[in-house]
Amino acid sequence: MCVKRAFVTGGSGFLGRKLIATLVGRGVAVVALSRSEKSDELVKKHGATPVRGDLDDTSAMQAGMAGCQVVFHAAAYVDEHGKLADHMRVTVEGTKHALAAARAAGVPRFVHVGTEAVLADGKPIVRADETRPYAAKPAGPYSRTKALAEQAVLAANGPGLTTVSIRPRFIWGADDTSLMPKLIEAVNSGTFAWIGGGHYLTSTCHVDTVVEGALLAAEKGTGGETYFLTDGEPVDFREFMTALLATHGVDAGTKSVPRWLAKTAATLTAWMKRPPVTKQAVALIGGEVTVVDAKARRELGYQGKVTRDAGLAEMRAVHGAGA
Repeated sequence: MCVKRAFVTGGSGFLGRKLIATLVGRGVAVVALSRSEKSDELVKKHGATPVRGDLDDTSAMQAGMAGCQVVFHAAAYVDEHGKLADHMRVTVEGTKHALAAARAAGVPRFVHVGTEAVLADGKPIVRADETRPYAAKPAGPYSRTKALAEQAVLAANGPGLTTVSIRPRFIWGADDTSLMPKLIEAVNSGTFAWIGGGHYLTSTCHVDTVVEGALLAAEKGTGGETYFLTDGEPVDFREFMTALLATHGVDAGTKSVPRWLAKTAATLTAWMKRPPVTKQAVALIGGEVTVVDAKARRELGYQGKVTRDAGLAEMRAVHGAGA
């Protein structure tokens, strides 16, 4: 499929900015949904044309999607806590509005950015592939609504609109404005602690390889299918996080709490607006979460071209931390 024009939601976010820049670098005209002047400037900086509106505004999205060959839907309510109603409005209903706009605009392909969190129920996720069912008891509103959104995307696949969902695990890389600021704040405030010592396996996915997978899904993805994306073989969570924080000159320390205590704290403080730890966090970073990307490698030709060593070296260079 020859892509000359693409529409991106979530374009001002960490992944969205990388996606826009890569598309523009390939000569693709990019239109990005934008909710504010700040977002306008961010997407314009990376080469996209902003269209003012939000995920409730189907008409604005439809207008922006005119003439596009693909929609990349990266927007979602990303707070791991928060009210379920807010998650539902943005993540689930917003996805349905984006799908409706794409169909009305005659866009042939729709790529949804999903997540391994759709499997999270508080138990370890060990080498899961795309046949593993959604969590029967999701760990939090983010897991619950991302699963509902993905199901809506896959159900929308049909004549006139091919829909595909990618599932990157643990997106990381330079210029991360999502995860890293929160981690650094937690370390600097003294609230960070390893859960159960932190020595368990995790899959990861560098932001550039997420973009690689998204573009391949747009080109080759089978309609109605999901694809996990990773950096390859899993890595020790604590070792990777230590290296990641070190690229910013931050030492996470050795403080640790038992997993049972973290789970108990998450339950007892769930009523708080900003609890110290959430069930979602314990499920996704408090134990093994490993997924298998063999399907993407086999069907899409996905390679995961950025190695962890290369990604960490780039971060050290960008953020000025020594090797």
